[in-house]
Amino acid sequence: MSVMLDGVNVALGVSGSIAAVKVVELAHELRRHGASVRAVMSPSATNIVHPWAVDFATDEPVVTEITGSVEHVELCGREGWADVLLLAPATANTAGKIAAAVDDTPVTTCATTALGADVPVVMAPAMHEPMYDHPGVLDALDRLESWGVRFADPRIEEGKAKIATEEDVVTEVARATTPQTLSGAHVVVTAGATKERIDPIRILTNRASGKTGRAVARACYARGARVTLVQDGPDVPYADVVAVETADEMMDACRRTAATADALVSAAAISDFTADAVDEKIRSGSPLSVELEPTPKLIDSVREAYPDLPIVGFKAETSGDDAAMVAEAERIRDRVGLSFVVANDASVMGDDETRVLLVGDPGVDPEEVAGSKDAVAGRIADRLASTLDASV
Repeated sequence: MSVMLDGVNVALGVSGSIAAVKVVELAHELRRHGASVRAVMSPSATNIVHPWAVDFATDEPVVTEITGSVEHVELCGREGWADVLLLAPATANTAGKIAAAVDDTPVTTCATTALGADVPVVMAPAMHEPMYDHPGVLDALDRLESWGVRFADPRIEEGKAKIATEEDVVTEVARATTPQTLSGAHVVVTAGATKERIDPIRILTNRASGKTGRAVARACYARGARVTLVQDGPDVPYADVVAVETADEMMDACRRTAATADALVSAAAISDFTADAVDEKIRSGSPLSVELEPTPKLIDSVREAYPDLPIVGFKAETSGDDAAMVAEAERIRDRVGLSFVVANDASVMGDDETRVLLVGDPGVDPEEVAGSKDAVAGRIADRLASTLDASV
């Protein structure tokens, strides 16, 4: 299980968008990441999804009206239960009311209380695209942002501003509730495999999925960093993605982006060999010999360009032997001058669970970390934050 939200109390405000049908899964996802969730629903939201369903998803009674128990203060007051108020989905109506300090539903009353009590607020807007483009709605969102409200931005699809994915919402809640130990830092992270072309169709690559690298990027973002993610993979909202394919492209991107970086985390499984690609498809059915040339080492190249940059290396081995993994990690640590090395067995490539050894200073025993890739990434990000703090 991930621990991105371990011990975090989330007050979940549900407004009357059709996206409210997704709140059951969202509540489950928050809880999978370690959060406790208590929901507050507007009258319009209860017409879309029944409070019993939300009660089931949160395993807590749902607030559908403010009574003499002053639920808004108990949840979101200065000494309240909630560590964060998550408004998901947040309608145009709800955003406008909160920006104008109007509190005529349990959701808007909780929002007014949270903002006055300095409880972090995260909003996941959902509405038709023309409503999202309305100047009054945009002004309301800008005002809320100026008050410190964080946003899980909607996906603009099919003429609608659809609610952000559960993963994106969790990420923003994590950023709002995690100690900002990397605040102000620019971290460059590499992830996944590279691809070396043989012909216009065929490539040389490896089994790396990029899950660990993206999890590290996400964990650094949750701790306040500005993240550049260099990968052959999808766009993500928590990082500026630099799309690359080959080892040379990844190296060039890292040397360029590291110019403003405070640290590099080299988590990608970069191809060790490349081939001279041909311009036309190689015909099948006949024997073929491909001559391979070794590729330069990315961390060596970046170290040459930036002698003082903190660099975290990754070393995957297939031996299954901890002593051998540590020895290889120590070898590259000493050769390149790495802050620490994440050593792991290559058999976990593509899995959701992993086990790593963090190999730091000479004479210090490696730290074993095991669990979900999100959990391991969180420990790597914490170790990086300690490294940068010690170097100041």
